[in-house]
Amino acid sequence: MKYRFLIYISYPYALPIGAPLQEEIMKRGYEVKWFCDVKETKEYFPKNGELLPEVNDAVLYNPDVVLTITDSVADFIPGIKVQVFHGFPANKRKGTDQFKIRGFFDLYCTQGPSSTIPFQEKQRKHKNFEVIETGWSKLDPLFPLEPTTNEKPVVLIASTFTKQYSLALNEAVVAEIERLSKTNRWKFMAVLHPKLSKEVYRKFKALENENFRFYDTTNLVPLFKKADVMFADTTSALIEFLIQEKPVITFKNNMPGPYLIDISKVSEIEPALKKAVSKPAYLMEEIKTFADYSHPYRDGNSSERVLDSCIEFLHKDRSHLKKKPLNLIRKYKMRKKLGYFKF
Repeated sequence: MKYRFLIYISYPYALPIGAPLQEEIMKRGYEVKWFCDVKETKEYFPKNGELLPEVNDAVLYNPDVVLTITDSVADFIPGIKVQVFHGFPANKRKGTDQFKIRGFFDLYCTQGPSSTIPFQEKQRKHKNFEVIETGWSKLDPLFPLEPTTNEKPVVLIASTFTKQYSLALNEAVVAEIERLSKTNRWKFMAVLHPKLSKEVYRKFKALENENFRFYDTTNLVPLFKKADVMFADTTSALIEFLIQEKPVITFKNNMPGPYLIDISKVSEIEPALKKAVSKPAYLMEEIKTFADYSHPYRDGNSSERVLDSCIEFLHKDRSHLKKKPLNLIRKYKMRKKLGYFKF
């Protein structure tokens, strides 16, 4: 049977998550198209795949499976709705539910125990969806893991857009990064969250020198592989980096764990870099434990597992699942956003 898949996204950071899925779908000879519900992201096509320009086109495409890389999905598009996630749980906000059930999805393809266990608890409560641990498609190109061979330690700087936590918005931190890049002891690569302003992008671009390069990209995996250490804040990209079992320094992380080198003063950045490069045994053990809990798969085959799980779910008896709630307010908001009121 030739299955039709729709990859449903909102923002550019979903592109490197969808790309390995698209590759696996095409390898199997199935059909795949994309739909984006945010206008600005559409400019990334057709470079990244075949985009259905309007939501009505997505409805007429009549997909068997909708692979969703955003929080909500248009319920009126045919096919089973599968959540494949746009990041790891990052613990940015204390006291909030990062595993919110919005009533749209039939299947959650989780990344590892850190996401599987909470969603299984939700599954037992709601009884109207299933949870299967598959690993995360975005990390497929990360494997196999290979040691770096850099002459100087390479530090990848990654920043969130949240004003309260973003190191990119901290002038003292940025000034220290600039100073360190001129000491000739390290090489720096920097990436920023797509939601940060163009002014911040220009500021980081202006920092470029022999030892500092700014990358305007959402495809972070090639940079992960090049770097020896990450310097970050609360961005969920730090979890992706830790999967390689490499050290991460965080600046004022709001929920630091023993697997991080967390600092709170600008004067601590340079000593923290030296510590990270030395890879203390206790730290590396904590990182490995955390990596296994977040994403235990090291085979680069998560996209395969996602597709296998979707197809199996598509054909299985689902009569044991309860009906989803009407969810009228969320459904109306989605129709209004997309300008679709056909019934």
